[in-house]
Amino acid sequence: MNWNKIFGLSLRHIYLIKGSFPRILDLIYWPSIQIFLWGFISKFFTLNSTYYNDTVGIILTAAILYDFLFRSSISYNMMFLEEIWSRNFTNLFIAPIKLKEIICALTLTAIIRTLIGMVPAVLIAIPLFGVSIFKLGIPLLLLLISLYIFGVTLGLLVTSGLIRFGPSFENIAWASLFFLAPLGCIYYPIEILPQWLQMIAKFLPLVHIFEEMRNILINNLINYNQLFIAFFISFAYFIAGIIVFYLSYFGARVRGTLINMGE
Repeated sequence: MNWNKIFGLSLRHIYLIKGSFPRILDLIYWPSIQIFLWGFISKFFTLNSTYYNDTVGIILTAAILYDFLFRSSISYNMMFLEEIWSRNFTNLFIAPIKLKEIICALTLTAIIRTLIGMVPAVLIAIPLFGVSIFKLGIPLLLLLISLYIFGVTLGLLVTSGLIRFGPSFENIAWASLFFLAPLGCIYYPIEILPQWLQMIAKFLPLVHIFEEMRNILINNLINYNQLFIAFFISFAYFIAGIIVFYLSYFGARVRGTLINMGE
């Protein structure tokens, strides 16, 4: 693996962001709007619900973590779509860059796009609603790592679809996480789901991540088994995502559709 090539490909996307104010504004705008929206909704629940002692803190923390996952996935997808929209897709695969180097570069650069949007949103929540995700302590790092790996995995699966089906697949980039959100038990405990859905939901890392988040905030306890289960499931899906990406790429090469991408 050539780290100079990875750095060069990452730098290309960093320059795209750095040189475009609308791109930076877009990255910051949506997470911030989410914080305002869920912050005020949570305040309303505080006045009308006794389920949580700290409704604002729990729901808003869940919203921040979910948006981190969403931004991770979308950032990965958007960088791949940038190559298609700028008609650079063919050049990317003609260049002497290996697939693993492309995956690595997109994975590393996606965290930069994610943090550009999430850091201001996290900081806004502290003075405006008195909510800080840093109250989760050290487990926060493990939660974010699991979320990021799973977000990148979803990005890999969507880009695999883009390679296989072309730009028409890009709508799935926005829909993928909304499809999984009801099973992820982001804002409610898993017991809310029907029994048969609970069995399916437990195969997603999201359930273990957000159940543990609530466990920490409500009971002030840390279950490291849940954290490691979430990480293991996320990593297993990540490996599967890489395999699907390779299969899609080599399938597109056999069909000769790579050259027409973006045309």
